[in-house]
Amino acid sequence: MTPKPSDSSQKSAVPKSEAVYRILKRAILDQAFAAGTKLPEDSIGERLGVSRTIVRQVLARLNGEGLVELRPNKGACVSHPSLEDGHNIFAVRRSLEILVVDSLIGNMTAPMIRELEAHVDAEDKARLTNSSASIQLAGEFHVLLAQLTGNAILSRYVTELVSRSSMILSLYGRPHSSDCAVSEHRELIAALAGNDRNKACELMDHHIGAITSRALLTSSSEKDLSTLLAAYAREEGL
Repeated sequence: MTPKPSDSSQKSAVPKSEAVYRILKRAILDQAFAAGTKLPEDSIGERLGVSRTIVRQVLARLNGEGLVELRPNKGACVSHPSLEDGHNIFAVRRSLEILVVDSLIGNMTAPMIRELEAHVDAEDKARLTNSSASIQLAGEFHVLLAQLTGNAILSRYVTELVSRSSMILSLYGRPHSSDCAVSEHRELIAALAGNDRNKACELMDHHIGAITSRALLTSSSEKDLSTLLAAYAREEGL
């Protein structure tokens, strides 16, 4: 019998660019980096053991998601969207996510339901052991819903808006129990499985509305770039 790959071998199979992307994205959304923090390609590349080309590609990807600003002749820094930006982002996200569930009604298959349920089970497990992973999985649930529509354009914009709204929440959101996200996601899956369009749209509208209402400015302490990246790099095997 072929031995099952170890966790370390599975991590090593992940492209370095993807690992760097996940490290920087998590560090930004966890507020390990304060808004406006410079992200020099050479320092990041040296700490993570990758080329400046890889770092540059990752920063461009994060710029597309609204998490990083690329300034001509000044390099990259962590974005600092305003509260007004946040309200605009959530207004658009709310409409698009209602469109997502409306598109899924009548098109849900048993495998799709199982995939959603498995994802929420992972959310439920993470909330007890890793709050950062739990928050990340909660956002990815919405990305998964959009992907299941089969509409690539809708999926693309929802993915970007989830990243942008996660940034807003990291800056302005007040603490919120992950229990709520898990229970609300399970209710939404049940409505989708039952082809209850009105209920599903109502649940999504309420869910995004509740997230939008949690706005409170918070601060973040500044630390050395290398120190901030260390824990994330260890998790990714870099």
